Amino acid sequence: MLTVAAGLGARSAAAGDWAVYAGDALYTVLVGALVVLVAPRLRPVPAAGAALALSWAVELFQLTGVPAALAAHSALVPLVLGTTFNAPDLLWYAVGAAVVWAVYGAARRLARRQGATAGH
Repeated sequence: MLTVAAGLGARSAAAGDWAVYAGDALYTVLVGALVVLVAPRLRPVPAAGAALALSWAVELFQLTGVPAALAAHSALVPLVLGTTFNAPDLLWYAVGAAVVWAVYGAARRLARRQGATAGH
């Protein structure tokens, strides 16, 4: 929920390219959170890699024109799949994957430390 709120906040509070690219990075953070939710035992690097791969797949899917065609029939499709390919988005998805790796890695380390402390 925090990621969605941050993405919507970036779009409404900021303008221009920064808001768009912050939204792109946060899209991958959201995908990463969903990956971890589905596969909680996944380590940080594979989780971030899966989030990046899925984000890139969605962006490359836009090259087919299918998401744009589907968007004509659904208001949800553009939010999930986008409509037009934009090469710089690929870089910003990598930034989001780096955030997934860093935050999820830190959370796992903290959980291990707390678990070790609770065991003594």
